[in-house]
Amino acid sequence: MPKQEDIQQKAATSNTDRPLDFIRSAIEADGSSNRYEGRVHTRFPPEPSGYLHIGHAKAICLDFGIAQEYGGKCNLRFDDTNPLKEETEFIAAMQKDIHWLGFDWQDRLYYASDYFDALYQYALDLVKKGLAYVDSLSPEEIREYRGTLTQPGRNSPYRSRSCAENLDLLERMRRGEFPEGSHVLRAKIDMAAPNMNLRDPVMYRILHARHFRTGAKWCIYPTYDFTHGQSDSIEGITHSLCDVSFEDHRPLYDWFIEKLGIHHPRQIEFARLHMTHTVLSKRKLRALVEQGYVNGYDDPRMPTLSGLRRRGYTPESIREFCKRIGVAKSKSLVDIALLEHCLRQDLNKRAQRVMAVLEPLRLVIDNYPEGKVEMLDTINNPEDPDMGKRQVPFSRELYIERQDFREDPPRKYFRMAPGREVRLMNAYYVTCTDVKKDSAGNVVEVHASYDPATRGGWSADGRRVKGTMHWVSAAQSVPGEVRVYGNLFTRPNMEELADGETIFDLVDHDSFTCYSNCRFEKGLRDVQAGQRFQFLRQGYFCCDPDSVPGHLVFNRTVALRDTWAKLAKAQAKKQA
Repeated sequence: MPKQEDIQQKAATSNTDRPLDFIRSAIEADGSSNRYEGRVHTRFPPEPSGYLHIGHAKAICLDFGIAQEYGGKCNLRFDDTNPLKEETEFIAAMQKDIHWLGFDWQDRLYYASDYFDALYQYALDLVKKGLAYVDSLSPEEIREYRGTLTQPGRNSPYRSRSCAENLDLLERMRRGEFPEGSHVLRAKIDMAAPNMNLRDPVMYRILHARHFRTGAKWCIYPTYDFTHGQSDSIEGITHSLCDVSFEDHRPLYDWFIEKLGIHHPRQIEFARLHMTHTVLSKRKLRALVEQGYVNGYDDPRMPTLSGLRRRGYTPESIREFCKRIGVAKSKSLVDIALLEHCLRQDLNKRAQRVMAVLEPLRLVIDNYPEGKVEMLDTINNPEDPDMGKRQVPFSRELYIERQDFREDPPRKYFRMAPGREVRLMNAYYVTCTDVKKDSAGNVVEVHASYDPATRGGWSADGRRVKGTMHWVSAAQSVPGEVRVYGNLFTRPNMEELADGETIFDLVDHDSFTCYSNCRFEKGLRDVQAGQRFQFLRQGYFCCDPDSVPGHLVFNRTVALRDTWAKLAKAQAKKQA
């Protein structure tokens, strides 16, 4: 067990580069007062009813990160109290995502179902103390009796049942003698409490459903409110970090623990992540998948960690994003451009530069020798000299981007046009001499001449050109496709829905574009799924698992243009 002075020393060294937020301040205050004997023990408790998303990443980085900073521990605990919604698929996916983010729970993997027996004994204890009762009101009647925010609730006519009757009914509920909805176990607190959560909350409900871990052993299941605090207590958690939606539940959390007389963790709430053009709700994301608006939970447009991973996001960029947004109590909307900025900064350092043509147009260099293939040196990453160089094949026939040629160029268009000299990146200067068109008048082939004295893309006589274009060798390139994704939703703030409006009304049906006739550098032929590159002048891309030998598939991870960096620069200039 770490000593108090060790915790304080670790805190001092880990937080010297930034001010303490309110969570770390609370933990350090607890360390100073020797609360929990200087221990820091957190947990991440997801319900296995969907896939983890970028909002969960914030909680994961906080739960596991706090434990790491203060030399403590962090548990992974699945809140598997609702067998109607939970699947083993989600559990496996969540574990994979947490490991991918760079965190490990070691030997501390738990399930709420591990504590079903203990929770039932806690329930019996409260019944015996006269603090819980079996209610036979219907679900509709319970809602009616509960009252409103402005009107107090009413006591259930079953609230005065004797201890013996309650124990008998609860045991019969557990044995499966009653149908669903006929009885519930409720805490006996205060039906007039201003906090609605204290108006005799439900502790157990009847569900005749098989649990994926406990099988048919149970047909009554505890609610989250009755499971949360006691599970934390059983595991010896010191700091229970929750989002602000649980702030009003904290008095109930405290009530259960105090009445049971068990170890009392400290619950601290923080604001959930809200991000532009994004929905962060497992229920809504599941609906998008089930109704076919996206192609699964790992669709690269999804904010799920599996979707972000498939798109090409790095765990380092997500952790940096979570660090930058910090933690707060108040709700705010984070621009998705900040997440993309963190990704660009990371990929700019690690991604190899390569050339790919998304919409090929054939370029024939008439004065280049037929059959000749020349290997040209090019730098893999100017940000990292240790990544070295590679060679790319140059030949008489190339592919260039269709948008890089205009027969009648507009003003300030510096790429290829009839009679204009441009630079082929790391290769030669070329001048357009002719074009060929199909029967509809579309340009299908461009002809040019090259200057052999400009090898490497530079002129010995000092002449300059404004246009630089990427290219690939026609014969030496690899075919494939590129999938470009935009924001899944058209509205920046998806929290603002009009009456009768749903998230499905705001899905951008043009958020996916596929370029099916792309050509890539020969060196990408054996690329593996998950490898990331910068396609020069195009953006950052990641090889998709759909790739097969002879046909590459890449997802565009993020474009090169960094709106967040430009905004930050403009704000800094304005403040100066």
